[in-house]
Amino acid sequence: MCGSLPWIGRLPWRLRTVSHNRLLPGEGRTGRADCQVGPGRSRKGAGHAGIVTPSDALRQWAGKHDGLRRRAQRHGRPGCGRAGVHSDHVVIVDADPESAAGCMDPPEATGSHSRPGDRLNPPARSLPEQVTVRLGLDEPDDESHLRHRVARMLGVDELALPVLSVHKRAIDARQGRVRFSIVVRLGAETERAVGPLPRDVTRPERVLVVGDGPAGLFCAYQLARQGVGCTVLDRGKKVQPRRHDLKALYRDGSVNADSNYCYGEGGAGTYSDGKLYTRSNKRGNVEDVLQILALHGAPPAILTDARPHVGSNRLPKVVTALRERLESRGVVFRFGARVAALLVERTQGLRSVAGVQLSDGSEMPAECVVLATGHSARDVFEMLGRAGVGLEPKPFSVGVRIEHPQVLIDRVQYGSAAGHPRLPPASYQLAATIDGRGVFSFCMCPGGFIVPAATEPEGLVLNGMSLAKRDSVFANSGLVVSITPEDLTAAGYTGPLGGVQFQSCLERAASAAGGGRLRAPGTRATDFLARRGSSTLPPSSYMPGLAPCDLAAVLDAGGLALAGRLREGLSVFAKRMRGFASERAVLVAVESRTSSPVRVPRDASTWQTCGLCRLFVCGEGAGYAGGIVSSALDGIGVAERIAAVLR
Repeated sequence: MCGSLPWIGRLPWRLRTVSHNRLLPGEGRTGRADCQVGPGRSRKGAGHAGIVTPSDALRQWAGKHDGLRRRAQRHGRPGCGRAGVHSDHVVIVDADPESAAGCMDPPEATGSHSRPGDRLNPPARSLPEQVTVRLGLDEPDDESHLRHRVARMLGVDELALPVLSVHKRAIDARQGRVRFSIVVRLGAETERAVGPLPRDVTRPERVLVVGDGPAGLFCAYQLARQGVGCTVLDRGKKVQPRRHDLKALYRDGSVNADSNYCYGEGGAGTYSDGKLYTRSNKRGNVEDVLQILALHGAPPAILTDARPHVGSNRLPKVVTALRERLESRGVVFRFGARVAALLVERTQGLRSVAGVQLSDGSEMPAECVVLATGHSARDVFEMLGRAGVGLEPKPFSVGVRIEHPQVLIDRVQYGSAAGHPRLPPASYQLAATIDGRGVFSFCMCPGGFIVPAATEPEGLVLNGMSLAKRDSVFANSGLVVSITPEDLTAAGYTGPLGGVQFQSCLERAASAAGGGRLRAPGTRATDFLARRGSSTLPPSSYMPGLAPCDLAAVLDAGGLALAGRLREGLSVFAKRMRGFASERAVLVAVESRTSSPVRVPRDASTWQTCGLCRLFVCGEGAGYAGGIVSSALDGIGVAERIAAVLR
């Protein structure tokens, strides 16, 4: 019977094709794969498996295989697939990898019949560069087991495999079955190459980098790689003294305008989760950024995790180590140095930046200036306007943070596997289009906290963060609505800084609704959908506390109908994720700093600002990035162009 025959069980998952003694495995991400059925010919299909070997004697074997298939069908069992002859090849197609497990071994390529248990051992040159192995939750993932699984998938002996290395790890929870998905590279180096280290530099006064966030820090790092010295200026404090100002936020609700969750060493990302996931693969070498972070203390897992994460408790140490390495090479860092104005000179009819003036009145001349100030440095936009640098409005998003018990999200995403000791806290990503505008989740923090990210005493801004272990009992995410410059103009916010004015309006409304001292206004998701305020609220991770209210009034305070779009989006998401809009879910306002509402135009080639030579802008504040990695890539790109100018 077909079910008692051994060899097809050794086919790789989805597809195996052997042509002239070559193994050509493949697997489509959507379950479809290219199946080679002869020299120069291909066929696409879901779940197809094939064997092609040259031999006239195989015709007899093909006939015997078809006989077995017909016998199996007569007994009500699924067949092993159809065997046929194409030229001098035998092809098995339409074989289901599960129902076909155990079919008879084909003859060897020499024409002789194989014995049960014989394996096809193609030369190493025929092996793929990488394969994807999917493991059950209780299945080991050590090197020995991965080697066994890869060998079985490819139909080769384990000894025939080259060195294996894990390239990416992810969790696949689709179709109600939770598994680990591991991309394994064959023949790859066991250790990934690290890029060049910073060199010893001199004359740090030549380049001023304003802002010590990811864009500024990686700009300084890349400049040092190129042998160019620089001085990094930041209005905030170093990591350790910055902690004291963060504690004051919770203790008495006081906001230090120059040292908070947004300003200081490492920028907003230092104490705001440390997510490293990005789609900016075409903008630069993402691997290089991750390698630099790992070299300075980030967990090695960021090199292989599909959604890498450092954690707000680990990232400060990484940022400190980066600074200390650069300082040891001659780069200068100055904290508590807020830039108040740009020094401008005219040379041969062209306006060029000549340095900066600090808030204490002192001046620092420089050949080039980099503004890497982040999306919350609103005074920098005003400074650029005074210097004659063009600004333009850009789309951005505002909304709330929604918080759930983490166990609820785990049950929704993992189903019956929720609570398995090998599974991390579950996350989600949601998006919908309402009235032509996007409504979507943003910066989801599993096992995380909601934190106050205000930079002005009269406003309230929220953000999310997670520690490395993500062991909070809460999960939170931004739930925001897209806003375009046209929306702002229609609501009366004109000019390039109209988006900043709109953000400030919502932040002041949220502060007033919360009652001050950074208490945040909140509404249960069920009440928000029912168009009413809440009288009580569930427990929350937000330490300054919540004040029950009707969030619709806060969201619509700026003159745009945000509450209606957010309500419709929430209704859509509640249908996709059971319990998402339950009594245990709370909306908290306001999430207003998702990205900069302003872009600073720059030359597409030189990346210098239009109208002011040798002034470079980068990162989130300039409107060219969103997140740690993309900001770092933008800073690296600016450094390479500065090095070309100064060479």
